[in-house]
Amino acid sequence: MKTSFLKIFAVVALITFTNCGDNKAKEAETKAAEEAAVAEVSAITFNASTENSMIEWKGFKPTGSHNGTIAISEGSVSVNNGTVESGDFTIDMGSIVVTDIPAEEEGNAKLRGHLTSDDFFDVEKFPTAKFEVTGISTVEGKTMLSGNLTMKEKTNNISIPVTTSIEGDTMKLTSETFTIDRSKWNVQYGSKSFFDNLGDKFINDDIELKVTLVASKA
Repeated sequence: MKTSFLKIFAVVALITFTNCGDNKAKEAETKAAEEAAVAEVSAITFNASTENSMIEWKGFKPTGSHNGTIAISEGSVSVNNGTVESGDFTIDMGSIVVTDIPAEEEGNAKLRGHLTSDDFFDVEKFPTAKFEVTGISTVEGKTMLSGNLTMKEKTNNISIPVTTSIEGDTMKLTSETFTIDRSKWNVQYGSKSFFDNLGDKFINDDIELKVTLVASKA
């Protein structure tokens, strides 16, 4: 009976582990930086609304996760016949907000301080990050936006699935939730890619992100 119970437990554990893996957001295809895209003269420019644009983030460790937002401080995209042709936007790294811990709790300020310190994003030295469009394509029925993401003076090209809509003078671009490997941007703290013997004190390299860009016709 004990042996049968252990076998059943092992199967359940395997199924649970597999399902957890299936629920993880897919990592964005990451490669070397590419030339920025150039829009046609006929393209229409939309300027980012900083009040309505943001990036949602989620980080993971063995004991749980944390999540929050980062503001997009400026940017614009050029659109032709409903398709994004070029553009870029700036991410204000000093605007990192933690949303899973109540703002009045000490842990909120402690985590935010850690994320903005030189342990993680070193906001004092690198106050902004940038995304610059390099192309757009259709892959398996999904619109894939490619662009150079620069953080901490390290640039990689990523491709992410997005949807875009235009209503009147307003354009909205929303990405699916995706992950990036922070080690590729030299964010080292608690990373197994840089340090050995971390035990269960490591922090996952994968960071989940979701981009929402709302822009108005210039």
